[in-house]
Amino acid sequence: MSRHYPSLTEVVALLGVTKGALARYKLPEPDVTVGSARDWDRTTIEEWNRNSLGRGAGGGRPRKTDAH
Repeated sequence: MSRHYPSLTEVVALLGVTKGALARYKLPEPDVTVGSARDWDRTTIEEWNRNSLGRGAGGGRPRKTDAH
């Protein structure tokens, strides 16, 4: 039985990001490594995406609040 590992183009489409943005993500450990190529099963990417922090989470300056 053969397995399908999504291509970079498929992962980009699945996550709704650009290839440049994907290159900056800390992806989970790959499901398989062939030579220097790392690949993830679609379910691994989907689970990682569900559990990863959202856009802007944990970064930036705290918002100013009025303390009158």
